[in-house]
Amino acid sequence: MQPGYREAVKASYFSIAGNALLAIAKAVTGIFGNSYALIADAIESTTDVFSSLLVLLGLRYANKPADENHPYGHGKAEPLITFMVVGFLIVSATVIAYESIENIQTPHEVPEPYTLIVLLAIILIKEVSYRFVSKKGTETNSSALKADAWHHRSDAITSLMAFIGISIALYMGKGYENADDWAALFASGFILFNAYLILRPALGEVMDEHRYEDVELEIREIAQQIDGVVETEKCFIRKTGMTYHVDLHIAVDAEISVKSGHDIAHRVKDGILEKLPQVADVLIHVEPDDEL
Repeated sequence: MQPGYREAVKASYFSIAGNALLAIAKAVTGIFGNSYALIADAIESTTDVFSSLLVLLGLRYANKPADENHPYGHGKAEPLITFMVVGFLIVSATVIAYESIENIQTPHEVPEPYTLIVLLAIILIKEVSYRFVSKKGTETNSSALKADAWHHRSDAITSLMAFIGISIALYMGKGYENADDWAALFASGFILFNAYLILRPALGEVMDEHRYEDVELEIREIAQQIDGVVETEKCFIRKTGMTYHVDLHIAVDAEISVKSGHDIAHRVKDGILEKLPQVADVLIHVEPDDEL
């Protein structure tokens, strides 16, 4: 079982339940309070429910152990699920933008004042949710969970835009009834920007892009402390789900036996796996120090 798997699953259940309840609250308040910005917010929260379900399924699949066909495990499912989450964000942003433009051109009533109270509560809840899920995503090293956290943050921002738009409509009065629609349109652009922020690291993970300098530094420090290691050379790291696979080159005394070099390599591997539980496996390549 990958480190932090249970915590990641709990965070996913939290996201699913929270988004479902808020989607209902936003839809009801938006319909009866004459606010399309809130209805648009409800649309996003509804898509968030499905994206959180995808994250949960992705975490479960990514946690499956390695097998004959997947020697590195199933962790790459995580960034693939993240791509699907981004797809949900793009769809919801497109729907919100289209409906906002339609409503801007259609005369309607000013939103009810009590919608501001509901929005304020939603902003606080979603920001707290973002911080909670983001923390769990960082602790578990889950790209899918980090993407899910950004859903909460984007939801908080769209709710803030709706709050500003409705406040303008209520304060300015006649002629500003569609201020919350403009707010929803602006929010759709922010959602698209967030989609890019989520997509970028997930794409790097699939392409095995080197983005783990902090982990590399820890690995080198551990290896250098092992008796017999002259120095470390190449260090390649690939992320698979919530864990890393490492290829490390070490230099040893050229005069020692093959068996001695082999034993040193095993001690390096054992030391790294013991001190860094997020590392799933290490492949050590031994080189004589006189060739470096």
